[in-house]
Amino acid sequence: MFAASLPLFWRLFVFLLAGIGAGVANGVAGGGTFITFPTLLATGIQALQANVSTSVGVLPSYVGGISGFRRQIASHAKLIRSLLPSCLLGASLGCVLLLSASPGTFRAVVPWLIGAGTLLFAMAPTITKRLAHIDHAHPSRRWTLYIGVFAASIYGGYFGAGLGILLLAVMAITLPFEMPELQGLRNLLSLIINSCAAIIFIFRGHLALDAVYMLLVGTLIGGWLGTSLIQRLSPRAVRILIILIGAATTIRLAWN
Repeated sequence: MFAASLPLFWRLFVFLLAGIGAGVANGVAGGGTFITFPTLLATGIQALQANVSTSVGVLPSYVGGISGFRRQIASHAKLIRSLLPSCLLGASLGCVLLLSASPGTFRAVVPWLIGAGTLLFAMAPTITKRLAHIDHAHPSRRWTLYIGVFAASIYGGYFGAGLGILLLAVMAITLPFEMPELQGLRNLLSLIINSCAAIIFIFRGHLALDAVYMLLVGTLIGGWLGTSLIQRLSPRAVRILIILIGAATTIRLAWN
């Protein structure tokens, strides 16, 4: 590919730009991996190495989101602690699937997962109204939350693109929170899941270090920009934007 023949300086610059774009996407709704992953592939990095390098490189993109939603996150410390086991166990299992199992079957269902998550998020207001008679403290809602976050964490440990959309979909139908609170929780849970995967990948190896270094810088910048953007939009505009990103992600995955 043309990008693979670029001099080192220009390849580093491409990684930086991809990181900024991915950071903005993750700051808004998720899906930044669909910018970084194909970019690394275009520069000649093998698929598995590109995948694990992206998982490590996008971590800073969530930092801006956490700082931008500190107040919303702080008020749900107990809920976050209760979701930690689901996040850590799910992410670890996803990493095991990626590193030791055949990826064919799991890759085949990825578009369906993102498509279902996007549809679920789009229908969340209607579903929430239909379930209004069930108290939010009811065990069925809480178990749906735990199982949904666990399933999303498995996906996040394996591939991760669109993880934020899946998390938002699960939380939108199980938690009685407004969009800013959901966005703050989504950023923090995404950081926990990706950090767990990153630690495993760092010890396992396979990282393209030049790409990782530039992605770390780019996604930090982009994450802050994306969070600044999302806080200036109305909840309705944010919902529409997330649905569009989810639909585009699904189509792209299915096409590939």
